[in-house]
Amino acid sequence: MKNSHSHHKMGHQTKSDDHDHDGDGHDHHHMIEDYKRRFWICLILTIPILILSPHIQHIFGVHDILMFPGDVYLLFALSSVVYFYGGYPFFQGIYKELKVRNPGMMTLVAVAITTAYLYSSAVVFGLRGELFFWELATLIDIMLLGHWLEMRSVMGASRALEELVKLLPSRAHKLMPDGETMDVPLEDLSVGDQVLIRPGEKIPVDGEIIKGETSIDESMLTGESNPVYRIQGQNVIGGAINGDGAIRVEIQKTGEDSFLSQVIKLVGEAQKSSSQTQNLADRFAMWLTVIALTCGFITLIVWLVVTGQDMAFSLERAVTVMVTTCPHALGLAIPLVVAVSTALAAGNGLLIRNRTSFENARNIDAVIFDKTGTLTQGKFGVTDIIPIADGIDTREVLKYAASLEAYSEHPIARGLAKEVDEHYPVDKFQAIPGKGVKGIIQGRRVEVVSPGHLTERGFTLDNEELNELSREGKTIVMVLVNGVLTLAVALADIIRPESKETISSLKSMGIKCIMITGDKKEVAEWVSSELGLDQYFAEVLPYQKAGEVKKIQDGGFTVAMTGDGINDAPALAQADVGIAIGAGTDVAIETADIILVRSNPLDVLKIIQLAGSTYRKMVENLAWGAGYNIFAIPLAAGVLSAYGIILTPAMGAVLMSASTIIVAVNSRFLRMGK
Repeated sequence: MKNSHSHHKMGHQTKSDDHDHDGDGHDHHHMIEDYKRRFWICLILTIPILILSPHIQHIFGVHDILMFPGDVYLLFALSSVVYFYGGYPFFQGIYKELKVRNPGMMTLVAVAITTAYLYSSAVVFGLRGELFFWELATLIDIMLLGHWLEMRSVMGASRALEELVKLLPSRAHKLMPDGETMDVPLEDLSVGDQVLIRPGEKIPVDGEIIKGETSIDESMLTGESNPVYRIQGQNVIGGAINGDGAIRVEIQKTGEDSFLSQVIKLVGEAQKSSSQTQNLADRFAMWLTVIALTCGFITLIVWLVVTGQDMAFSLERAVTVMVTTCPHALGLAIPLVVAVSTALAAGNGLLIRNRTSFENARNIDAVIFDKTGTLTQGKFGVTDIIPIADGIDTREVLKYAASLEAYSEHPIARGLAKEVDEHYPVDKFQAIPGKGVKGIIQGRRVEVVSPGHLTERGFTLDNEELNELSREGKTIVMVLVNGVLTLAVALADIIRPESKETISSLKSMGIKCIMITGDKKEVAEWVSSELGLDQYFAEVLPYQKAGEVKKIQDGGFTVAMTGDGINDAPALAQADVGIAIGAGTDVAIETADIILVRSNPLDVLKIIQLAGSTYRKMVENLAWGAGYNIFAIPLAAGVLSAYGIILTPAMGAVLMSASTIIVAVNSRFLRMGK
């Protein structure tokens, strides 16, 4: 059993580098612009630094031409500006990382550029050696450029919350007491206010239609690709797009209580929450930083002391090791995939409340479905029509029965009434308590009654087909026209069309499919047979469901429980993954790890498949981050220098930035199903 769902309250681990992706969109944009501005200014200053650098002058044979008194001090001054101005984000980053005792990429970059700057400055003022200023400047340029491009990639992968916020319009047409409309900001609206929504406009609030009818596109909110038809008395969701009808809506929820705000809150919490995989990646990234610093120092000593190389070459190797190592790719490997997967899920009406359970969904090998409202529609419908009398028009008699039942409020009656598109007028309608209804239709006396009532009246009902339907737990009603028994109609809680596909797909994945219901054994057996379930539990009371879940768990299964989130709350809490299905706009279900907005069992399949895809992306990113560093660190240290393969600090910085961008791009592939 999950630990009383304490994981719902998990805080998120503080990210210490300058790429804290938990900030809002404005912070992201500001940081991107800051890196962009610093890059261009430092790049312009790098041009005279390259011209003044003795090493570059000697390469092009222009040292004697460009040399002038005091040039080294001008070079020092320009390089100092690049170091302090361009290096500021990295100094800020190392301060934050060390403050929380979690050294990372910013620590490596700051140590590397500081080492190069201090050594070169010492050479300017008398130390024997070579100047590193041109390499320092190009290194900072590339690091700024890399971070600028990297943050653009990262922002593209994790801007889910911003996209959700954009679903709402900024203003609404508020209806005033005099009947006129006034455009007002959404924050000026209150519960009980009325707004006018014209065709094609975004719906600004959650509310009830009090006038008009329309089709509505809810695809960005619930994942329902087809427009849904809404009439007076039905609810609409803020952020959906109105279709071809003008509607007047009375506001029911505003601000933080609205459906979209709750979705944004859930997505934000899911992206911030930590998990075992994330914690492992964070620890790995921290230790990689320590390893890189240690390897940098060892590289310096080996080249300087063991091989006898000069300080300039040895220091360059050490700096290259530090800037080539990329703990940031490991640090972002998990958060970026989480950002994409939670946004992708939310856009399809799959709301993740608990990341740990979501990651665990890939290990599910048994799914327990609540029957009513999950596998079935929770509404009665006609399943079988059996003619009794000869030579009758079956559809016409059925229409008589449906017309009569349209006057009744009984659930079974409503199931029969909706079987036909239009109804006949009924005269002298009369309910027979506990037995049925009767009335006059087109001059004919029509009765829709129970088999028991007919038996009391002396009718003999010896029909094997009817007996079989009774054994399946279906409800049977008999239709009489002018006292003649003409038709038998069987009704049951209708199985959802998607249920069979869901069960078939899950079983093909090796997942055991189980149903739990409070209905009679006959009903459960019929539904189980129709869907091909592996097992079912019948006549189970709500408080007993958690015990049945535990029995399955005790058999060694990792169990997902699907239910309505209210009656099934204990069972959802007991399961390894609790899935509340058909929540609609009520997403504040505390006991559920995952909330499915629609009552579509296929979404259970989708969440398991998404969990598997998400995990694969995490593994790919972690494998890339680890593999890159295994090869990059020795290469940067100069193990292939005997073959003429030597990385400069600038080349190392390019590789480091590219490594992070690859992780960001790979995370975005999750949206494409790759």
